[in-house]
Amino acid sequence: MIDFTTSRRTFLKNSSVSSLSLWLAPNAPETSAPSSLPISPQPFIDPSPALALDLSPAKWIWYPMQRCLPNTVVLFRKELNLPSKPRSAKGYIIGDSRYLFFTNGQRIQFGPAPSDPRWTEADPLDLTNHLNAGTNVLGAQVLFYGHGDGTWPVGKPGFIFKIDIEFANGNTLQVISDGTWQTLIARSWPPGHYKRWYLRAFQEEFDARHYPHKWYTTEYVPFEEWLLAQELNNPANKPPINSTFNEYALDISGRVEASQLRSRSIPLLKENLVSVTKLAESMTVRWKRSPQEYFEFGTPDAYVVQRLPCVVSSTPQSWTVNVDKDRGAILTFELKEQVVGFPYFTIDAPSGTIIELMVQEAHLVGGEPLLNTKFNSWTRFICRTGTNRFETFDYESLRWLQLHIHGSEGQAVVSNVGVRRRQYPWPNPAQVQCSDAKIQKVLEAAINTLHNSCQETIVDGMARERQQYSGDCGHQIHSLQNTFGDRLLHARFINTYSQGITLDGYFLDAWPAFDRLARVMERQVGLTPWGPLLDHGVGFNFDCWYYYLYTGDKLALTEVMPRLVKFFNYLLKLRASNGLLPVENLGVPTVWIDHDAYKKQRHKQCAFNLYTAAMMQKAFAPLCDAMGMSDLGNKARAVGNEIQATTVKLFWSSARGMFINNLPWIAEEKEERICDRSLATAILYDQCPEGITKFCVKTLANPPANLGLSYPANANWRYWALAKAGNVQPIIDDFRTRWYGMESVAENNTLAETWHVRHDTTQQWSHCPVAPLFVTYMGLAGIQPLSPAFKKAQIRPQLGDLDQLSLINYTTQGAILFSATGKLGNRTLEVSLPQGCEAELVVPVAEELKSLPAIGQPTNGLRKYRLTSGRTHTFILKTI
Repeated sequence: MIDFTTSRRTFLKNSSVSSLSLWLAPNAPETSAPSSLPISPQPFIDPSPALALDLSPAKWIWYPMQRCLPNTVVLFRKELNLPSKPRSAKGYIIGDSRYLFFTNGQRIQFGPAPSDPRWTEADPLDLTNHLNAGTNVLGAQVLFYGHGDGTWPVGKPGFIFKIDIEFANGNTLQVISDGTWQTLIARSWPPGHYKRWYLRAFQEEFDARHYPHKWYTTEYVPFEEWLLAQELNNPANKPPINSTFNEYALDISGRVEASQLRSRSIPLLKENLVSVTKLAESMTVRWKRSPQEYFEFGTPDAYVVQRLPCVVSSTPQSWTVNVDKDRGAILTFELKEQVVGFPYFTIDAPSGTIIELMVQEAHLVGGEPLLNTKFNSWTRFICRTGTNRFETFDYESLRWLQLHIHGSEGQAVVSNVGVRRRQYPWPNPAQVQCSDAKIQKVLEAAINTLHNSCQETIVDGMARERQQYSGDCGHQIHSLQNTFGDRLLHARFINTYSQGITLDGYFLDAWPAFDRLARVMERQVGLTPWGPLLDHGVGFNFDCWYYYLYTGDKLALTEVMPRLVKFFNYLLKLRASNGLLPVENLGVPTVWIDHDAYKKQRHKQCAFNLYTAAMMQKAFAPLCDAMGMSDLGNKARAVGNEIQATTVKLFWSSARGMFINNLPWIAEEKEERICDRSLATAILYDQCPEGITKFCVKTLANPPANLGLSYPANANWRYWALAKAGNVQPIIDDFRTRWYGMESVAENNTLAETWHVRHDTTQQWSHCPVAPLFVTYMGLAGIQPLSPAFKKAQIRPQLGDLDQLSLINYTTQGAILFSATGKLGNRTLEVSLPQGCEAELVVPVAEELKSLPAIGQPTNGLRKYRLTSGRTHTFILKTI
């Protein structure tokens, strides 16, 4: 039980807000405007210069070269003599594609956040506590991907640095990147190395024998191969994509007038060291072919496994194995839960000893011997003489860490195995507790999943793509807002995702990332079924509306809104002669909508058109109104109404009282296809003719065999619809059964991509389907905004058979504290509202809460009561 006796948390308030409830919002104003109404959006406010950054007089620098091979690592070194310890030393740093920065031998930070190459964000840097009087050494280790990556679409090499130092006596000093910095190509990582897989650029291979150890310390003396840096021809207020450096692999260039270097818009991630819990198994492998060939090409029948333990001695934190030229020792370690971060270990072994570090989300002890079973997720390290501490340069998603040790003769001692975990620094801890142990376990798995999937971008799963989607992945924004009270990551999401708008007007549904750039050219010549997903673009309009709904911040939408207008215009041009949006033969884009109900692509047309109509009416139109474009808002409502009416005409079955996905072709197909997405959308956005929803609700509550159900990441649609209909028990039952039954919940403390996943495969054990968490807030506690910035909220508690539920919902006005205890018929509800937030309590008419002022007359069997801001309200519920 959450202790609500503590003082209410204060929360930094954003600027004025406008918001509506997700499914109980007042209907948007209707209009009789004809669909031919001209579109003439009002002028936009100029984008805020708050993120613009000019690092002059610093220079963009790189190693002197005429071309940069993919996966090249360049070291940058600068000695700095200071008269005294600084009082302040702050500035900015960025390296394309990724950097690791050191000061006086200490690791400082890794960056930057994934960005559109036209609007790259530089990281803040605070060296106040890391610089001393006398000689100091600054060091940056910068990797240029070159190959496309799930976190990096394209770019050009470059590094820039600037800090302003202030001393106690008031004197100042500015340190910048320029041609005086020393640089070295770090051949410990072979330049031009192949990429790991389609969406991972860096297949890391590190040879410690070629690394200039301690190069970022004061005791190191640079040798003659270090060269002075080349200053790049690129302004200090522009990203490196604008430089004149020849990007030989793709021949790309940026438009200076359309690009901008920006300051980081979210906090730096926090890091903490997490040790493995145990050595789960060890064994020996005898190689029939070379290990190098196996890891490069996956040659079958390359080794024979001997499953006898290979550890000859051990302590609680170290393990000794024998190695020789023909055999490899395998050590497989287990973590308490799945994490995202940088795996590390220490090894004492002969010079030339080779270690492949492999990671997996899920492994069965006694199953696959080598964990090279997930998109080539291995990193190779080669030892120098003495003690070696190795850590991957890029981050991984894992619960299992395996070391394959080979290539030398003698003993190797492994110790200090773990992961430098990286997490977003949420402004508030998640606080939600439920009396049902199974549901509580699912909620905790959802929270850990968010730690893994929401870092600098909002992704589906860090073990596979690491790239940012809208659509099913965008649903995570509700938990960012309500569970953690974070606004910045949501704001960055809508901005960075919107930057992937194409010339035609559709969104690259994975952005910023390499994926959909590649898909565009592949689709042009018919080499892939995958194209930019239009339904994700539709969902992105909702993501933007929810941002405004939760925060009311218009400033973050000034750059985004023109892109939404462009997408709206694209959809208008896409409409077929019957007024509907097609789902086939679209050219480069495609329509996904992920049910198992669709035997044919055309079966998706009903759900897609209901979804798009709702977007135009309930998301895009009110955003237009908020941004001063009422004519366009009226146009959007009119088009949405037309699409809805035509969808009803073609797909609504009066006999069945629901939408049938293949109704126009049912005579031909001889079977009925229905899906949860069509039915849920119709309920949520009042699209059922004459308000007839009972058959849709019944079907969602007790799914028949022919009801196509969404994957976990979109399961929330069904739950939202059931909550609106006042039928939450099927939701609670699903949490206890299907969700708790996920293998990942028990083993990894995460939620998986599909309902059941297998070990030692490429299946995703930590994905983005956190519906149980935000549906608990929005559906069971029933907390949603009704007016700008939660100045007015709705609270509609629906507890089903739960004996207790308590949570804190963080809003822009402050924290709403919710606690319900007791069984059905005698349940105590306590709600504490922050100052500035009034609420409507929505309960069945049978409750008759005489101590509270009623609002209006009952509708649909529900009555509303007024709750006052800044107060704690306690009452007894009999019927819910």
